This record gives sequence, C-alpha cells and structure tokens, in this order.
Amino acid sequence: MAAVYGAASMTIFLLLGIIGYVFFRGFRMVSLRFLVSVTDSLKGTVGIGGNLVNTLYILGLTLGSAVPAGVGAAIYLNEYAKPGALVKLIDFTTETLAGIPSVIFGLFGMVFFGGVLGMGFSLISGSLTLTLMVLPLIVRNTQEALRAVPEGYRSAALGMGAGRWYMIRTVLLPDALPGILTGVLLAAGRIVGESAALLFTAGSAGLLPRQGETIRENIGNLIGKALEPGGTLSVELYLQMQEGSFEAAFGTGCVLILITFAVNLLFRLAAGQMKKGGGRGAVYGK
Repeated sequence: MAAVYGAASMTIFLLLGIIGYVFFRGFRMVSLRFLVSVTDSLKGTVGIGGNLVNTLYILGLTLGSAVPAGVGAAIYLNEYAKPGALVKLIDFTTETLAGIPSVIFGLFGMVFFGGVLGMGFSLISGSLTLTLMVLPLIVRNTQEALRAVPEGYRSAALGMGAGRWYMIRTVLLPDALPGILTGVLLAAGRIVGESAALLFTAGSAGLLPRQGETIRENIGNLIGKALEPGGTLSVELYLQMQEGSFEAAFGTGCVLILITFAVNLLFRLAAGQMKKGGGRGAVYGK
C-alpha cells in the first residue's frame, strides 16, 4: 500500500514540478501584448496571437468531427453490431491506427488531403489529419466506458418498453459520460500538443485573421481561414526553440498548459450539466 501511495505522490510531484518550472521560466513573457500580437522582426514584437487562434481553430474543427464519429462508431460496435469477423477487423484496425506515429499521419495528410484533395497547406487539412489520429482514442475509450455500464441497466430499460436508442441516449451515455469525457480530454491534449503532423499539413504561419470593415466580413474572413496555412502553439514553440528564443518558448508553454486546463474544466462543467439534465431518471419518469 505504501508503494501505491508513493507512486501516486511521485506522479503528483512530477506534474507540479513540470508545471512549476515552465511557469517559472515563461510566465514573465505572458502578457496581453504577447497574446494578441504576432512576431514581427521589423517592429520588434514577439507574439503568439495568430498561433493561438490557429490552435483553437484546429481544436474546434478536430473535436467537432472526431467526437461524433468516434462516439457513434463505439455505440454501433458495442450496442448494435453482432460479434464476428467484421467487428474483430474494425477493432484490429482501430488499435493499429492508435499505434501509428504521428509523423506517418502527417505524411499521409500531406499527400492525400493536401495533394489528392487539393487542400494544400491549410488548417482544414491539418484538422482532418488530426481527426484520423485521435479517432481511435475516442472510439476505444467510449467502448470501454459503455462496457463498464452494468448490464442490468440495459435490461431494466428495455424491459420497461424503452426503445434501444432511447435506452442508449438516456441510460448508457449519461452513465458512460465520465469515461467518454476522459477519451475526449486525451484527444484534446493530443491535438493541442501535436506538432509533427501539422508541420506537414497546416504549415507554420502565425498570422491573425484579416480584419474587415464589417462584422459580417470579419466572420467571413474567420471562416475562410480554414483554407489558409497556419501554425499552432506547439508548432510555434518548436520553431522558437530552434531559433534559441527560450523565454518565448516557455511563455508559449505556459499558454498551452492554461489552454489544457481550460478545456479540461469546460468539458467537466458541460458533463456535470448533462448528467443533471439526463440519466436514468428519464427512463423511470423522474
């Protein structure tokens, strides 16, 4: 038991040590100007505004496509598909995809999305590549979360006359939500921290969206940014380290950690609200 507590304490201290060191080295760089401006050698400014927008853009696009596809695939495999060769093949394919290095995904995305589909270096190309990367993670975590729900819940709901989809929506998914959320959070962390695949597909440009004269024009420019190249914070951090800009790199690392915490908190709050509004009470009429 002492070894277990010791291992847990070591994990906590290691996390706090990494975060503390990054913030100690880079927090002094974090300012409003650093967050909203871009690096310009002529003006002498150092900023990550464009990279911050690109990171949030790719995070939203990737999760928006990977989460519905991953959760839907897991529900089909776990609740609808009959065990057989096809299910085993899908499981094997999912596990194989999860083990492929990210640089291979980047090469595939550059050739297929950038070349064959003609997207070139763009945020949408990078987002689709990351979708392929995190999809197995979401599928496997959702499957395990659904399997952890006691079989009696399914039998009780179906025995009371609930349809299969109604049972899945009101009983299984609310109970499996913590496990599903874990998969989504791991996927979000991988998206925010990925650099190798994005260098091949999204590029490294750190420009802010073009400013228009009207709100409608600004929204159009923001939407159109999906077809433009753009480097995320992790890509910018890599480039800063190559150039020897260590303070800026650690400052970017601070922002990455804060984004990870913010995404984690946001998903947990959303999960709490969903559990309050749903759950088994919908089946039992409560």
